[in-house]
Amino acid sequence: MLYAQTTPQQKRRALREKLASGDLVRMPGAFNPLSARLIERKGFDGVYISGAVISADLGLPDIGLTTLTEVAGRGQQIARMTDLPAIIDADTGFGEPMNVARTIQTLEDAGLAGTHIEDQVNPKRCGHLDGKSVVDADTAIKRIRAAVDARRDPDFLIMARTDVRAVEGLDAAIDRAKALVDAGADAIFPEAMRDLGEFEAMRAALDVPILANMTEFGKSELFSTAQLQDAGVNLVIWPVSLLRLAMGAAGRGLDALASEGHLRDRLGEMQHRADLYDLIDYEGYTRFDADVFDFTVER
Repeated sequence: MLYAQTTPQQKRRALREKLASGDLVRMPGAFNPLSARLIERKGFDGVYISGAVISADLGLPDIGLTTLTEVAGRGQQIARMTDLPAIIDADTGFGEPMNVARTIQTLEDAGLAGTHIEDQVNPKRCGHLDGKSVVDADTAIKRIRAAVDARRDPDFLIMARTDVRAVEGLDAAIDRAKALVDAGADAIFPEAMRDLGEFEAMRAALDVPILANMTEFGKSELFSTAQLQDAGVNLVIWPVSLLRLAMGAAGRGLDALASEGHLRDRLGEMQHRADLYDLIDYEGYTRFDADVFDFTVER
């Protein structure tokens, strides 16, 4: 009932242990707190919170328009509703190195298990669009060093995302990733890898976990979890998939409502009221109310 029973520290430790196990950590993207609970119910290992999804939820493009306050607030709402660890997208850290430091502590306080900071020029672009620009190595390194120095919980995962692959090629991306690991990054998110061979090359070059972004309609092929694990990938995210599925279903439902004037033929596509009540633990709230308010007045 209410929020997760697992503390942020326990979630962070669980994520570290899962990464150390060698198993692939599967993290679908939650677009709201309820979807995070569904991800947990379906047996996944963690929850990912995408900056693109937070932007889209506000009706904005993913070009760095969201603020730390908006991102941390949404991250807290999602993270506290699940016992799974949640990793959140912090874009370029919301400013200069001191801003990055504040970002890390704010996200720790929000209950997240980790985050990633990228090396794009601010304002950034979606990682799978053309025309991206990246900062120089010194600037990228300062961001990661600031993040690591600001961290108070050593289990809070600080991941460095590099977008260099799309701008300067794979070899340059590997060099950048190595420099970011040397700066203290716990893991590397190499964005827009083209094929499994590129993941394998990144894996061979690094001794920290690497993440695969399986976003639809992007630069990367949509590899299976088995393929990614064989390539040495440690974490996989599907950042926008649930939002795309939900919005696609919503669009089809609205089309039916506009053309037919009712949704009687769409009930089989909907989450049943009983399933929703089960997911939000409606019965638990009812029991709580009964325990608190079910009393007899002494005469």
